[in-house]
Amino acid sequence: QVQLVESGGGVAQPGGSLRLSCADSGRIKTLAWYRRAPGKVREYVAGITSGGSTDYADSVKGRFTISRDNAKNTVFLQMNSLKPEDTAVYYCNVPWNWPVSTATSRYGWGLGTQVTVSS
Repeated sequence: QVQLVESGGGVAQPGGSLRLSCADSGRIKTLAWYRRAPGKVREYVAGITSGGSTDYADSVKGRFTISRDNAKNTVFLQMNSLKPEDTAVYYCNVPWNWPVSTATSRYGWGLGTQVTVSS
């Protein structure tokens, strides 16, 4: 069975950095990061195919970098130049399409990892 486990969240100051990890127990496949801020709906953040092609939401372009280590079957999200509006619970999942155009996933959502950006 496919299992996705997010980790690496924490607290950062505006302008700071964090790196999130998504460990996948299943086959190598396209994965994406999503987030849901307090009081808001879930939104797409960034995605990466099994071959390493990447895609980003406009809100994080130039600040976030998605990558993967297929030997470890892990996807990363390097978050730089963090802003308070990046505060959210971050989730990884399998997207419906590529390039990603929706916040809908193909599977249920896990626990996610909390990212808090505050001075």
